[in-house]
Amino acid sequence: MEVFVGRQPIFDAQEHIVGYELLYRNKQVRTHSAANDDDATMQVLTNALLSIGMDEVAKGKLCFVNFTENLLMGPLLDHLEAKQIGIEILEDVPITERLVKRLAVLKRRGFKIAMDDFVLYENQLYKELFQYIDYVKVDFLSATPNERFEIETLIQTTYPHVLLVAERVETRGQFNEACQAGYQLFQGFFFEQPQLVKSYEIPINTLQYLQVLAMLKNQDLDMNELATQIERDVALSYKLMQFIRVVDPRLRRKVSSIKQAVVMLGITELRKWMYLLAIREMKNANESGAFKQLMIMSLFRARVCEQLARRKHFKNPSEYFLVGMFSLIDSLLQRPLQHILGQMPLNDEIIDTLIGKDTKYAPYLKFSIALGKMRWDDVETYCASLHIQPSFAQQIYDESMAWAESAVYHSMKPDMKS
Repeated sequence: MEVFVGRQPIFDAQEHIVGYELLYRNKQVRTHSAANDDDATMQVLTNALLSIGMDEVAKGKLCFVNFTENLLMGPLLDHLEAKQIGIEILEDVPITERLVKRLAVLKRRGFKIAMDDFVLYENQLYKELFQYIDYVKVDFLSATPNERFEIETLIQTTYPHVLLVAERVETRGQFNEACQAGYQLFQGFFFEQPQLVKSYEIPINTLQYLQVLAMLKNQDLDMNELATQIERDVALSYKLMQFIRVVDPRLRRKVSSIKQAVVMLGITELRKWMYLLAIREMKNANESGAFKQLMIMSLFRARVCEQLARRKHFKNPSEYFLVGMFSLIDSLLQRPLQHILGQMPLNDEIIDTLIGKDTKYAPYLKFSIALGKMRWDDVETYCASLHIQPSFAQQIYDESMAWAESAVYHSMKPDMKS
């Protein structure tokens, strides 16, 4: 069975990441058999616990996984750690006395329990059930305002210990609406929308890095001019020397000038180094979980686009990297996209791609966006049009996400090679 496995952050009202949901999609899911759901959950857990490792997947946070009735009642949960895995009860699991008794056992073991895609209906077991429930998740896209209001009223008045989680929150407007309605936790891609501010100035260090990037895109690049630009910033020069050591720890030659360092690195590696520095400079100004997630998604898209370009033996994979890297630049800088692009002399086709026009880069960017958002139907469509095996889509998701998170959470590792 072919399964795509992904991970979506759960935010609090301050946009800090408090946990994750591990998501999956398998091709057989359209038949919606319990066996397929069981197998998919098992594959998610195998991928998280064995292939990748929970420390890498969870980043110290709780990870919620969907559980079917079969898996809830079976022995699987007896072998899982409550401090690592949260239980998410699928919406089609019937609420029975048997389920309530099982949840009581799991609760005593310390598990956090969520009701997924909760829909309100008359059930005399609610009072018993909700004493073991920690979270109720409401689908903000499919539930009507009246349905949401009824759920919110029930939880807030009768079961105030239960936290409300708004799922599929796709816009800032929905996020604000959910906050006002009393939701404490949020899932969705609302954080990718920029909150535009009145000032249009890009932070000076970031702008300087982006200006160096623009120089690196010139076909007739003057190495002396580039070295001079870098030399004007002591911190930038120092970081360049550090980067060379990371690229080649066994470096035997002494570096006597910035120009020599630039030549040794080469334009491709230097360009990638500058991308990371620009993003890291933005990170230093904003430590929120949502901002870090934006950086991860930017780097993820960049890595996916670059790896696909390499796989197809294109001559310019770094340009595809740049398209993915800057696809969320307006949200990262909280500035209008047109204003940012006006300060960056990128080539016309890259700019056209970033503003949504159809270009040679566009299908690869769209694929990276669909993959990052785990929109599996779209992923399969792009796999077919780009002649990519679905199994490679999962491989590139895992590798690109691990690389992006390493760049954000750890050191600026330069290993961007295929």
